[in-house]
Amino acid sequence: MRRLAALVLVTLFPLAACSSPSPTEADGAPPPQSGLRVEVVAGGLEHGWGLGFLPNGTALVTQRSGALALLTDNTAGAQAAPVEADLGDVYAQGEGGLMGIAVHPDFARNRTFVTCQAHQEDGSPVDVRLVKWRLADDGSSAQRVGEPLLTGIPLNSSGRHSGCRPAVAEDGSLLVSTGDSANPTTPQDRQSLGGKLLRMNIDTGEPPPDNPFADSPNPNERLIYSYGHRNAQGVAVRPGGTVFLSEHGPDIDDEINRVEPGGNYGWDPSRGGTSDDYDESVPMTDLQRFPDAVEAKWSSGEATEAIAGASFLTGDQWGALDGMLAVVALKGSKLMLFRLDDAGEVRELAIPPELDDTHGRLRGAQQGPDGALYVTTSNGSDDKVLRVTPRS
Repeated sequence: MRRLAALVLVTLFPLAACSSPSPTEADGAPPPQSGLRVEVVAGGLEHGWGLGFLPNGTALVTQRSGALALLTDNTAGAQAAPVEADLGDVYAQGEGGLMGIAVHPDFARNRTFVTCQAHQEDGSPVDVRLVKWRLADDGSSAQRVGEPLLTGIPLNSSGRHSGCRPAVAEDGSLLVSTGDSANPTTPQDRQSLGGKLLRMNIDTGEPPPDNPFADSPNPNERLIYSYGHRNAQGVAVRPGGTVFLSEHGPDIDDEINRVEPGGNYGWDPSRGGTSDDYDESVPMTDLQRFPDAVEAKWSSGEATEAIAGASFLTGDQWGALDGMLAVVALKGSKLMLFRLDDAGEVRELAIPPELDDTHGRLRGAQQGPDGALYVTTSNGSDDKVLRVTPRS
């Protein structure tokens, strides 16, 4: 599928609609400003991946290299203080390493959070797993809590397609997007945890009784919320509970998907099990092979942006941007703002110039308790946490 879903030039008050020159820009006049303010909160990170906000407004930041930091503040000039934690078993190779993070909704009581991390033993890759941690009262260290919440998410030795992004749903369950590890059969295999959106109890790792395959005899299948994904790196929960994924395409068709419980999203590089190779020429949503596959709400078409973290903007302070889905891009090095209707269809797309190729590759996006959008860069050295707010 190579569909550009409702790419409409927005007319939101002073927001620039896209990165293509407007007639005014073409005449040499300065480009319009979007009305966004971008501040550097902290720097000195290495491949910032995820942000987990604490009740006091500060945030834990994961770094793909296998390091954890705590922002000392959420305003410009804060420090990213190292958090001592046993991360020696993180397999930091290629796209794999210490990835997403989700803070327990009852953190104020239990001080726990969950990370996605590629795991190695004696230098050899094993799997991607979910690990539960408890943060010390002073924030200087974190200790593992019990056994991993989940093991067995497939891991490619190269680290390819290791996307793993956890998010807490409105009902308190834990949602986790997983990459397909570049294995051709994994996305359509409902006994594999790769290429899926998983849903589980954040305390026990057990599947909720209303999961779509909760009655399956296979323990992996019981955790599956949707399948047929390639490498989803963004999970955003819309107010009201609907879940959206931002997903990497091969060399075409990055996708924004609205999650339907039990839905098949149609990625099958094995061509129905007939190919042992990872055939990336197949459609991202293969409607010929899977006529009931769930179609994307937006596709990038003939180019890719490598879209990653995603978060909804909520609150009156955002004005006309209230309710938009914010998605950041690695390859595209930009912030993309999607206006969705009630059915999740994309009606408008805006690319603010303040974050269009201004800070390099952008990986994580999360709205903080103060209502600001926080973004991590992923350039490899001196990566930053950015704070994005509307101009007053």
